Amino acid sequence: MATFSSPLPPLSFRKCSSYATSTLHDLNFNLTIKCSSTRDGSKSPFKEFRNAACGMLAVWAVTAVSPVIAATQRLPPLSTEPNRCERAFVGNTIGQANGVYDKPLDLRFCDYTNEKSNLKGKSLAAALMSEAKFDGADMTEVVMSKAYAVGASFKGTNFSNAVLDRVNFGKANLEGAVFRNTVLSGSTFEDARLQDVDFEDTIIGYIDLQKLCLNKTINDEGRANLGCR
Repeated sequence: MATFSSPLPPLSFRKCSSYATSTLHDLNFNLTIKCSSTRDGSKSPFKEFRNAACGMLAVWAVTAVSPVIAATQRLPPLSTEPNRCERAFVGNTIGQANGVYDKPLDLRFCDYTNEKSNLKGKSLAAALMSEAKFDGADMTEVVMSKAYAVGASFKGTNFSNAVLDRVNFGKANLEGAVFRNTVLSGSTFEDARLQDVDFEDTIIGYIDLQKLCLNKTINDEGRANLGCR
């Protein structure tokens, strides 16, 4: 077994006398990062290491947060971008798995009813979808990791072969939606309407399945496909 030793002194912050702070005001998160520094002007391997570590922490905090991490957090103001609804047809191209983005994808209150071509296969990671309408839309193969779809309408929407990882579907209307061979890991459906939903070959974790099966609006066929007891 290989062993490693480090010449760095033990961690101590008792002598720090000033702080550099960075607060995420723009995202409405009450998160503050404090990086300690000394005033003696000395240079040491430990000091450089500590400053680099704090810098990496600040970068992580800015890039890791998304509106869906904490459902209790206040959502950002509605985007005033004139073509914000059309941005769904382009989607976002970074952070597809973790919902990280350089610009919020704000689709709230947009209407994509019976959209049969432009949404298929798009990446809508961390999209804000509250009160939007996707009734009858073809959303096969979409990536919606960490999307916030509370109160949205997806009646008859086709989500076949899609990745809906950690999506909040609270109070959404999903009557007749198709989740055939769809990844639903970590997604929540609190108070959602799930009448006549197709759950055939849905990929879902055991704990998530237990929570989903508590929804009384799922019909007998849907419960059988899910394996609800």
